[in-house]
Amino acid sequence: MGLPTWQGLALLVLLVLLYAGIFARLCTQWVSDKNFQHGGIVPIFAAFVLWKTRDRLKAVPRSPSWSGLAIIIGSLLLLMLGEFGAELFLARVSLLFMIAGLVVLFHGWPLLRAAFFPWAFLFLMIPIPVIIFQKITFPLQLLASRIASETLPLLGVVVLREGNVMRLPHSSLDVVNACSGIRSLLTLVTVAIIYGYLLEKEKWIRVLLVVAAIPIAVIANSFRVVGTGLLVEYWDPAKAEGFFHSFEGWLIYVVSLALLFAFHSLVSTLWKRLPRQRSAA
Repeated sequence: MGLPTWQGLALLVLLVLLYAGIFARLCTQWVSDKNFQHGGIVPIFAAFVLWKTRDRLKAVPRSPSWSGLAIIIGSLLLLMLGEFGAELFLARVSLLFMIAGLVVLFHGWPLLRAAFFPWAFLFLMIPIPVIIFQKITFPLQLLASRIASETLPLLGVVVLREGNVMRLPHSSLDVVNACSGIRSLLTLVTVAIIYGYLLEKEKWIRVLLVVAAIPIAVIANSFRVVGTGLLVEYWDPAKAEGFFHSFEGWLIYVVSLALLFAFHSLVSTLWKRLPRQRSAA
């Protein structure tokens, strides 16, 4: 099944008409919603991966399949459900399945499998549905407040924790959604995937980096709450907001990156030494 130039242009125009408004709102959310500002770099990196592997992708044998039409129909149904039900997540996800369906229809499953990584990576650019987002953030709030409430007494600050609220001797500290760590978690996982792809050849180490990014982000955010508690108790309760609160966020994120890089260095060093130890034995 060939795809003449005029048909390709027609499909492109149709995709723009269908998804221009959806993609525009998505870009707006990347700018306005601090929890998903990492989304803007996702399509850029996916395009970079496709460009880097262009020779390998060109060598993949083309095997057009009508099963791609079923994927396209399914993506259109998702689009209608998302539009009529005001569910942005479904409408946005339909774009990715539409791309997959077109690839399978005109080029076949082998090409989709070859380009699976950059295609799957695009899911990270789509904000999590609000219901799921809330179910993730609240446990993270409780975890951050629990770790902080157990750490602060070691630093001389008495704490009484009630859920995600910590009662300090001179004030209270509420671990709200912004302090849950979901922002740094999503960003660090995205960075870990990009970092692993660019700087690590072993696939299992790449996966390990992504897995390690989760506890690193959670623990680092917990110590951000600890730092906020120390500022509130020993300096000024007003320092829990404004510049110092934002500065803490950036500082902890830098620390998270440093821990991720250090973890990678440690794992790589141990992995390189294993063959030597086996040969010496």
